[in-house]
Amino acid sequence: MRLFVAMDIPEAVREVLGKLRARFETICREARWTRLEGVHVTLKFIGEVPELRVEQVQAALGALAPRPPIAVSFAGLGFFPNERRPRVFWAGIEGGDALRELAMEIETRLKPLGIPREDREFRPHLTLARFDSPKAASLSRLRDAAAEFALTEFGRTIVGEFHLYQSVLKRTGAEYTRLATYRLSPEPGS
Repeated sequence: MRLFVAMDIPEAVREVLGKLRARFETICREARWTRLEGVHVTLKFIGEVPELRVEQVQAALGALAPRPPIAVSFAGLGFFPNERRPRVFWAGIEGGDALRELAMEIETRLKPLGIPREDREFRPHLTLARFDSPKAASLSRLRDAAAEFALTEFGRTIVGEFHLYQSVLKRTGAEYTRLATYRLSPEPGS
C-alpha cells in the first residue's frame, strides 16, 4: 500500500485557492494542475508498505506524544526548486516550530519500521501544479501573476488532528482513502 501522513485543510482555504487556480490555469495551460479536493498538508510521505506492516505504522503514529493543537496559516506562492526552472508551483504554509516538531517526531517514530527519514528539510506547502517543461512565455506570466500574491494570506486554522492516508494512483489522478485519524492531544477526561 502507498501511504502518507497528512493534515487536512479548511474548506475556506480550498475555495480561495480554487479561485486563484482558475485564474492561473488560463495563464499557464501546460502545467498539470492539481485537483484541489485532494490537496493536503503532507507531514510524511511513507511510500509503499506491505499490508501486513500497516498496523505497525498505525501503532507508531498512535504513540506520538500528546501536544497542543497547532495554529497554521496558509500564505504566499512559490516554486520548487526555484522559479527559473520550476517543477512545482505551491501555496505556502506556516505552522512554526510546532508543525516542524510534529513532522520530525513522525519521522522518528517511523524510522524503526525501516521507513527512511526524509533527506530534505521539512517545507510544508500545498502543491497547486507540476511542470514537465513549461513554455518560457507562459511561465513568465505565471511568475508575474504569482508575485502579486507572494505575501497574501489565504486563511488560518487550528489543527487538532492528522491522518494516515492510502494513495492509489489512477489515470484520472491519485485517489486518497483515510485509514486512521490521530488527535494531537487526548480528549478531555481521557
